[in-house]
Amino acid sequence: MTMEDLKDVVATTASISTILQFLSGTLICLKIVRNKSSGDISSFPFVSGCLSTSLWLRYGFFINERSIILVNTIGASLFFAYVITFFIYSIKKSVVIRQGVSCCFLLVATLLYVENKENFEEAKKCLGIVCCVVTILFFAAPLASLLHVIKMKNSESLPFPIIFASFVVSMQWLIYGYILKDTFIQIPNFLGCILSAFQLSLFCFYPKSPKGYANDFI
Repeated sequence: MTMEDLKDVVATTASISTILQFLSGTLICLKIVRNKSSGDISSFPFVSGCLSTSLWLRYGFFINERSIILVNTIGASLFFAYVITFFIYSIKKSVVIRQGVSCCFLLVATLLYVENKENFEEAKKCLGIVCCVVTILFFAAPLASLLHVIKMKNSESLPFPIIFASFVVSMQWLIYGYILKDTFIQIPNFLGCILSAFQLSLFCFYPKSPKGYANDFI
């Protein structure tokens, strides 16, 4: 198998895994619609997901990688739909609006800055850095709940399927970034692997009850 063949295989499997991971948000939205309330669910993962996929979509066009373009086109569309659904049923609409406006400002400011850069490499580097930072923040979002898990010594609040999927997806894109020799793809996905692996280790230290595992799929 040549490096080009390996690249195509990794790109295809990573794209499928990522799209399936994005679709997991529909389960949360269906629960919100069913309850007619967002409850205590935070809107930040949806809003930051929309920002992250939008930035990576532009980066995909920069480096002309079809897999990144396809995945993030679907991702941006899904996350936008999730944000709208969350806003409709949110009990704290002002928070959603504030987060949405902040992310839109950052997105527009970044794109305008990049588009006005005459040097292609400088523009690519700038956009890559912003993509890395936003993705790292997206991966770091669960840290607050991790502290709670460690303090309570109970992993009931952690969604095992989603965390495991994040680990697999991060590993696939890390390999893809290594094949492309693209540092901006490698760094956030390496950190994503580390964070996901740490979260998975908590299930060993603080095992769930059988009932807790069943609730992951509800």
